[in-house]
Amino acid sequence: MATHYYKKAEKNASTGYDQTQEIVSRMLAEMEAEGESKAKEYCCTLDGWEGDVVVGREQIEAAKAKVPEQLKQDIHFAYERVSRFAAAQRDSIGEFETELSPGLFAGQKLIPMETAGCYVPGGRYAHIASAIMSVATAKTAGVKNVVACSVPRDENGIHPAILYAMDLAGADTILQMGGVQGIASMAFGLFTGKPADILVGPGNRFVAEAKRQLFGRCGIDMFAGPTEIGIIADEQADPSIVAADLVGQAEHGPDSPAWLFTTSRELADAVTERMPGLIAALPETQRKAADAAWRDYGEIILCETREEVVEVSDRYASEHLELQVADLDWWMERLTSYGSLFVGEEATVAFGDKCSGTNHILPTKGAARYTGGLCAQKFLKIVTYQRQSREATRGVAAATARLSRCEGMEGHARTGDVRLAKYYPDETFDLVIAEEV
Repeated sequence: MATHYYKKAEKNASTGYDQTQEIVSRMLAEMEAEGESKAKEYCCTLDGWEGDVVVGREQIEAAKAKVPEQLKQDIHFAYERVSRFAAAQRDSIGEFETELSPGLFAGQKLIPMETAGCYVPGGRYAHIASAIMSVATAKTAGVKNVVACSVPRDENGIHPAILYAMDLAGADTILQMGGVQGIASMAFGLFTGKPADILVGPGNRFVAEAKRQLFGRCGIDMFAGPTEIGIIADEQADPSIVAADLVGQAEHGPDSPAWLFTTSRELADAVTERMPGLIAALPETQRKAADAAWRDYGEIILCETREEVVEVSDRYASEHLELQVADLDWWMERLTSYGSLFVGEEATVAFGDKCSGTNHILPTKGAARYTGGLCAQKFLKIVTYQRQSREATRGVAAATARLSRCEGMEGHARTGDVRLAKYYPDETFDLVIAEEV
């Protein structure tokens, strides 16, 4: 395949991972052993918060009063679209029962999880939209208890707009706690008495690792790392918009990958030329993050053909993938690995991140090869059942007995035998495979 790294990243998703594992493992073990007291200690030392962990109604109402009216309207705008999309996702799958053979019925039920833990980042930036993406989707799916947590911003606690969004989206309990201690508290049921059945939401590498280590004890949406953007652009793309979108995601943090896949060297040249100026024009915090991200994790990959671009893009499996190309339908039919697709110049990652309706909690680090992002179905247990008539048991029990004996599982076989003996005492059944396998 004729591909060329016009710009190659100096770091990758595994950089610094071993140390993160060790720190998170120790913290989780301590909080599981010592409970709320240890979680509060971490909250004090890492979050700088010594106040109440559980947010009361009085604090929520005080936060509402601080949120400007226009921002409230924008939060409602996002909430309505995210909730509507989640409802459409929920309704796209249903319960059913089907008759597989005469008298043998099998069915599917959808059962919402009892408790969900929703993590909302609030450190470098106030991720207002993340509160809506996780909490509103869980409530739309029918989760009974939604526990949300976010890091306290200052002596007043959680950022007022995040708190407002959490409450609007339907959070039943809100914890003022960030990082590993927030994840551990939701997983272990600290401060609520309701251990989470699933943990969802984006976060830094420590949050992601805590979720990974807790998987099995509870479910998680996905093992996610720092946010990513991939852009597929050709010679007709506007380099100023391509560069702006790369910078827009790179500002998330110093370890946020930004990738451009293209068949046009001219576009690669033009984007490269624009990146330093766009980064330099950002405020200091965002500038430092974007500069490090582009320097260490940014890549531009040149391919000879669009088929090669598809192959490369699917291998990277970008969390967010933008298409700024001609013949959009061709690309949509062939691309298979991405978290969310933004089709055409008019659609950009920031729209999906904030308010257009699709969920922004998406797979990273190549996970889009095997999973999609957070959706209503993540909060639903898709369970099955079966029932059958005694007549249907005649064939099912005999086949089960023969298959079980062929596998060497005599106990399984006898559960079929005993039913045939009870239901058909005057009949003889062939319950063993005569020929040796």
